[in-house]
Amino acid sequence: MRAMLDVCGSMGELASGRVRARDLIDRCLQRIEDPSGQGRATFLEVYARQARAEADAVDALRASGAPLPPLAGIPVSVKDLFDVAGSITSAGSKVLRSRPPAERDAAVVARLRASGLIVIGRTNMTELAYSGLGLNPHYGTPLNPFDRSRGRIPGGSSSGAAVSVTDGMAAAAIGTDTGGSCRVPAAFTGIVGFKPTANRVSREGVTPLSITLDSVGPLVRNVADCVVLDAVLSGAALLGERIAKAATAPACHLFPLKGLRLLVPRNYVLDDLDAQVAAAFERCSSALAQAGAAITSAPFPELSRLPAIHAKGGFSAAECYAEFGELLDSHEAEFDPRVATRIAKGREQTAVDYLRLLAARAELIRTARALTTTFDAVMMPTVPCIAPVLRELEEDAAYFRANALALRNAAIANFLDRCAISIPVHRTGEAPVGLMLMGEHGEDAKLLAIARTLESLLSPRTAGTSA
Repeated sequence: MRAMLDVCGSMGELASGRVRARDLIDRCLQRIEDPSGQGRATFLEVYARQARAEADAVDALRASGAPLPPLAGIPVSVKDLFDVAGSITSAGSKVLRSRPPAERDAAVVARLRASGLIVIGRTNMTELAYSGLGLNPHYGTPLNPFDRSRGRIPGGSSSGAAVSVTDGMAAAAIGTDTGGSCRVPAAFTGIVGFKPTANRVSREGVTPLSITLDSVGPLVRNVADCVVLDAVLSGAALLGERIAKAATAPACHLFPLKGLRLLVPRNYVLDDLDAQVAAAFERCSSALAQAGAAITSAPFPELSRLPAIHAKGGFSAAECYAEFGELLDSHEAEFDPRVATRIAKGREQTAVDYLRLLAARAELIRTARALTTTFDAVMMPTVPCIAPVLRELEEDAAYFRANALALRNAAIANFLDRCAISIPVHRTGEAPVGLMLMGEHGEDAKLLAIARTLESLLSPRTAGTSA
């Protein structure tokens, strides 16, 4: 597999003149167009002509000494849920291809452009973002960079987003996360995925799965890139000095390991771990303890209520059916049958069911806040298993079992309305494994600082490059 690009490194290369924006774009397009690669399954639309034209304009302005936005010329991919002016937002679905093209960019796409990033294309995804595995029967499934010859899944729903980064087709990707859709593919493919506190990033112009749970976040090579992209997505001031500081500050200066207070829930999140995931988590816990972190293992009994709370499909089924139910009822044969089955659960929910969901969520948020408020972060494996092989999911029973397991831990942060991040912690050459850190509601900056510190201790420098 080819080496990944990164945002902060590309910033430095462009600023120094060692590389041109056109060079970066051409490199990404070559990888997308490589017939032996994953480009066809990764991208549903590629903006090759426009991207080259924008890169040439950036290079000309830079050569003239004109002021440029801090990220000018760096290629980024966007998930097929985001409106891009002039393109159809199909959300990985064939039935939505009859939609008219978007009249304007989604708010976050507009922010990407304002920062100078070049949108290189729209990435594949699970239809309507309704799965954590990343399979798409309409447009194909991009394969995980690890053990690619065996055909492991990429994770979802932001499947193409993850592979666009691991395979060097973009320096960063923008995805959505309703129950882990940024963090699960990041964990499966060995990169970083971030779910911000939901209300920090605009969802204007984003096709919804669940208006209650949806978040917009980046998938990138490292936490420094995540800090930069989060500043762009959240609309924080885009001063070049602030971006540069975020990109270069030494991790050890951001959050001290000694005295870092981490909570590991003793129940639910550690059930049914693969041996490789269990070993990686144990190594992380041991390394952090030796570095001075205070790790507390304690029961979090309320988490065990989540399967019962979601037994009727939860917010996603109800809210997705409210959005797409009429289309499902009239065109069900055109949907991925596994997605259709999940949406149809919303048909069975009553107003009373929905009100009980709201009440259960509010109660769990209050309980969790009381338990975790004295800790700096909650720590757990992002996903209890490594990425399964695609052919092992042909039977529906195996598919739904794997999907529930893949989303189990990650979905906690969405239900509790918190920020969470997955960083790679496997050893080089091993199957990718993610470590998830969950912060309090609105404490995104603190969580990113902690993640950057832990990354310097735990993450493989060649994460995601094993094939």
